[in-house]
Amino acid sequence: MLNLKLKALADKICDKKLRKKVIELLENPTFEINGKKYSGLPLDASPAGISRHHCYPGGYIEHVVSTANIAFAMCNSVKRVYHGKVNRDLVIAGVLLHDVLKPATYTINRNGSYSSSRLADYLDHLSLVVAELVRRDFPLELIHVVSSHHGDYGPIRPHTVEALICHLADLTDSRLNGKVVSAAAYLTRKTVGEELHMLTSREAFDIVHSKSVEGWEGVRKTIERIKRRRNSANDKNCLEEGYPKT
Repeated sequence: MLNLKLKALADKICDKKLRKKVIELLENPTFEINGKKYSGLPLDASPAGISRHHCYPGGYIEHVVSTANIAFAMCNSVKRVYHGKVNRDLVIAGVLLHDVLKPATYTINRNGSYSSSRLADYLDHLSLVVAELVRRDFPLELIHVVSSHHGDYGPIRPHTVEALICHLADLTDSRLNGKVVSAAAYLTRKTVGEELHMLTSREAFDIVHSKSVEGWEGVRKTIERIKRRRNSANDKNCLEEGYPKT
């Protein structure tokens, strides 16, 4: 079943044919080649990255939703401030699909950490999604939006307003998350001498906020609260699965 947040975004696409194609890919995010299909982690559980940003379960969904919010704000600026025109359908579809095959390049290890999948040894997520969009006969304009979302670091730079918006929204959210998580990790090391495994965005923003409000003591209290919450969740999971508490 498609994640409700992704479904809500897809439903904003006015073009019925494009909306249907986008939803079909989101419901079945696989890559097909030589008669074989490759799939990866479920979108709901996948991170959006394994080293730089959103490197925790659910990070993929967070990244897409946040990127969409930023993209919508930019669309509004283009229309209301600059009196320009922008195809919102292409922007929404581009945001929803720009990283859709990233989870296919990830595997989860026994300790809960992430690493690259066998498929990632041959193709990166951008090459995968562009090839799949072509195979599924998506519009050329949308394929450009997706293929150029890495900006100067991709195979082609954005050549349309829609592509530029998707690139900038993606870059902004990636850096926002990455910088805040990095800052929270530093504050945690400085306070307790160790890092919290797979620091989430919620936890990171709480830690950074606590430093600005209550100083180092606030950081310490926030870290203790996060640890208690994690331990409580772990105990609950163990009970539900019939394992002894750790």
